[in-house]
Amino acid sequence: MEGSGDVRRGPVGRSVGRSRAACRQRSVRRLLGVTATAAASLAASAAVAVPAASALPLGCSQVKKKVACPKVSYKFQTLNDAADRTFNQLLGINQSGVIAGYFGSGAAGHPNQGYLLFPNYTQNYYASNNFPGSVQTQATGINDLGVLVGFYSSMNNANMVNDNHGWYKLNGQFFNADFPNPSPASPVVDQLLGVNDKDVAVGFFTDAAGVNHGYSFNIATHQFSEISVPGITSPTAAAINNNGDIAGFGTAGGATVAFLLTHAGKVDVIKYPNASSTQALGVNNNDEVVGVATIGSGSTAKMNGFTYYPGYGFKTINAPAGVGTTTINGVNSCGDLVGFYVDGAGNTDGLLANAQFSSTATTSSAVTAEAGKKKKTKPKKKTIKTVLPKGC
Repeated sequence: MEGSGDVRRGPVGRSVGRSRAACRQRSVRRLLGVTATAAASLAASAAVAVPAASALPLGCSQVKKKVACPKVSYKFQTLNDAADRTFNQLLGINQSGVIAGYFGSGAAGHPNQGYLLFPNYTQNYYASNNFPGSVQTQATGINDLGVLVGFYSSMNNANMVNDNHGWYKLNGQFFNADFPNPSPASPVVDQLLGVNDKDVAVGFFTDAAGVNHGYSFNIATHQFSEISVPGITSPTAAAINNNGDIAGFGTAGGATVAFLLTHAGKVDVIKYPNASSTQALGVNNNDEVVGVATIGSGSTAKMNGFTYYPGYGFKTINAPAGVGTTTINGVNSCGDLVGFYVDGAGNTDGLLANAQFSSTATTSSAVTAEAGKKKKTKPKKKTIKTVLPKGC
């Protein structure tokens, strides 16, 4: 199916009518496994030992066997479409700062309505994006070339159990992109969740037994490939970067865990400390993984957004007005984050967190100086200029 999109201020639909986190909760499993990672704070303007075989965090520089990382802070903004200020989720962001998201809770009479939000992020810069003929649509991911992915539904049921169908938008036209599942769930569940600059998208589908399967879809060749993650069952492939590294989550040992599956097949199993559930929802070209960790269960559960680098650990990210209710859903190559949080009034608010890097980072190493016949070891500090990707 195909059609045109981008209508400013118009309705666009979503699919299942659940929060993205809830959607993802039901879409966990697969084969993951390899390395369990404990918490660690990211170095802030400090030198750390270089982890084996991992990308450097954004803005960091390597000096011999040390890494100097700048201090990173965030400028937070709450961004809600005036069409419904009670429920917005921002799900993906590209390097130009264009954001994919939606409004509407998905409850009966309040369908998900997809949109793009352009800088400078005022109300005139929201552009509706609905799959043609749909009742609900979510825009979930956008690459640096403007290719958009998401999923839609033909339903808006009171029980919020609706069909889901993946789609992509290329050159202003929408196209259906459901995995050719011989034994689908009823109703059908198929979602595209992320796309890289090589126009490879990832997502998941659910089979008739209720098991989730991650998959990739090459938009140019129309080729689908199921994704297996050793050690994880019922996986969801949530995001893919330009290196072909895939972030997602699934079930391992009876718990929901996150994973980063590299293009070389290496798996990093990601577990936020003391969390009952860890979900990876986005990844950038530096393998900065973002997501949400649930601490506790039931009505007292807390949800912390996070960033994570393999070998460097976690950084907890909470909206100032949403401590314990924050989900980080997307990250771009400049380290800017998008997601959502629940405020004190119970509304779900769209969240943008622009990364702010210190201009320099300082590393220190022990050097030996001669003083007469005695050797003394004294610290030598080196200041490194922070280098960010072009365009950041």
